[in-house]
Amino acid sequence: MASMARDLLAQDSVNATLERITTAATELVDGCDVAGILVLHDHTVETLAPTDQLVIDSDQLQQRLGEGPCFDAARTSQGERVYRIADLTAEQQRWPAYAPQARALGVGSMMGFLLFTDDEDLGALNLYSRKPGAFTEASELAGWLLASHAAVAFSSARTHAQMERAVATRHLIGEAMGILMGGHHLTEDQAFNVLRRYSQENNIKLRDVAHRVCEKGSLS
Repeated sequence: MASMARDLLAQDSVNATLERITTAATELVDGCDVAGILVLHDHTVETLAPTDQLVIDSDQLQQRLGEGPCFDAARTSQGERVYRIADLTAEQQRWPAYAPQARALGVGSMMGFLLFTDDEDLGALNLYSRKPGAFTEASELAGWLLASHAAVAFSSARTHAQMERAVATRHLIGEAMGILMGGHHLTEDQAFNVLRRYSQENNIKLRDVAHRVCEKGSLS
């Protein structure tokens, strides 16, 4: 687990970090056959780094039905930070529509963990077994430890990616300003105001306006 934590922080992109998280789940948590991360945007589900099509099918099923354990875990105001369903082949009163259709997909038992830090909720790490009763208390402890490390690594990777995009955007805008300053004898403030005004009037992101100037040499 310690080696996995170091490995997570060494990944060079958000996608690589997420893929390492879900792969680690299948390697380190007893009973876990497949894993994935579910992120909820309002009521729309996004599946990240699934290790098997089963994860995608389950997430899409929960989106269609508007219910399910992963759906609830990602929706923190209504869900728990940890859930474990020992036997999905038994009747589930909490998810009466989801449970029988999940069984038809081949899900025997499930376990999930909210990925969170002190500052933000990031989604839910969901683990699946094709067998009923596959997850034990030891499995839950291992999953919780993995999720704790995973949340920090996920947040760190995402922050790093956002910073890289911000730096790249600033460089692009600076390059576009330089083109306008040279071509139209503008000051730095005037060049930036031209870009900003075009962005607002045409409802185009400032980065995209700058990209257009860099490609075409002007806004025309």
